[in-house]
Amino acid sequence: MPIEKSTYIGNYRWKIVALLFFATTINYIDRQVLGILAPQLQQMFGWSEADYGFIIMAFQAAYAIGLISMGSLLDRIGTKTGFVIAISVWSIAGMFHAAARGIFSFSLARFALGIGESANFPAAVKTVAEWFPKKERALATGIFNSGSNVGAILAPLLIPLIALHWGWQWAFISTGALGFIWLLFWIPIYNKPQLTKKLTNKEKEHILQDDTAQETVKKLPWKSIIGYRQTWAICLARFVTDPIWWFFLYWLPKFLHTRYGIDLTHIGLPLIVIYLVSTGGSVWGGWLSSYFIKKGKNPIAARKFSILLLALFALPIFFTTITHNFWLTVCLISLATFAHQGYAANIFTIVSDIFPKNAVGSVTGLAGFGGAIGGVFFSAFVGLVLQYTGNYYIIFGIASVAYFVCWLILNFLIPRNKVIEFK
Repeated sequence: MPIEKSTYIGNYRWKIVALLFFATTINYIDRQVLGILAPQLQQMFGWSEADYGFIIMAFQAAYAIGLISMGSLLDRIGTKTGFVIAISVWSIAGMFHAAARGIFSFSLARFALGIGESANFPAAVKTVAEWFPKKERALATGIFNSGSNVGAILAPLLIPLIALHWGWQWAFISTGALGFIWLLFWIPIYNKPQLTKKLTNKEKEHILQDDTAQETVKKLPWKSIIGYRQTWAICLARFVTDPIWWFFLYWLPKFLHTRYGIDLTHIGLPLIVIYLVSTGGSVWGGWLSSYFIKKGKNPIAARKFSILLLALFALPIFFTTITHNFWLTVCLISLATFAHQGYAANIFTIVSDIFPKNAVGSVTGLAGFGGAIGGVFFSAFVGLVLQYTGNYYIIFGIASVAYFVCWLILNFLIPRNKVIEFK
């Protein structure tokens, strides 16, 4: 049956989510190229495990530096201009990897990539807060965040094919160019809801239904936000869990190569399975908390309860260290990546549940900074553990309990599920 005009709201906001989805997809393709090529580059350039850990640390340190400033910067210049600058920087940096030859030059390229890519999630979360009412934000966040999984799926399809036929340098050049194609769509399509002429009045009212006086306060610096324990809760949660996802991205190809002898020609299928499953986790995790909210649960309590349920899915990953069945290992890792992405949809969205819109970018940036700092320490830790022990027992043990620790942090520091109001 045709939709009656009187009940039709409009769907322009979902076009914005589609743009965020593709930006996140490109973001993850660009950052994953090194991880897929790592076993071959490590052999080609003679890197030790500690050397590789140092190169990964360069990206994460830059990511941390970028996040501590990007959130506040995006609150000032807006997401449209912010995305244009960020994607230009990370695309050029991705292409620069083709000219790298040693540890220093690869680290420099990763550092520049980290600076540019640090803007993606603060900008995307801020855009969702601007374009969606609270009841739709988790689903919208889950959809754009699933781009990270799609990027992780496309990368093992594209990178080995390009590297084997045209050389590893072209793997970096061709993927780096994708960002400039995305800008051709972003620049003419995106604007704030209040300034978008193609938006129907009903959709505009739907988008702005949660607006309150406290959300019209002028931009807030991160210094005015850092004193709240809710800010610390989200930062600590990301500090604990973000390094697990970094580990999946950068060490899974090496782990499968070391344990099962999986090379560049065969790495595609297992990685595709792992990240295809995790894509479902991103959308399902967003839907789950939205379902609890529709049933009358407080939005913040719904996010926390969803995180608890998802933590159960990550527990079995420890058994990857004792099983010798390749596809069982792939299934256990897939379950953990499913859990992480479902968790991510909720930890990103809880920021906009607690804080007003003009603080979302800054808080997300601070939380991302905490996650990146955790990643720096964890990358160094993983590199040293593998350098001196050669096994993954401790690493997967930490991964299995990290999400329960996150849930405990959230419950301890955000016990009353109250929204912050700035005066």
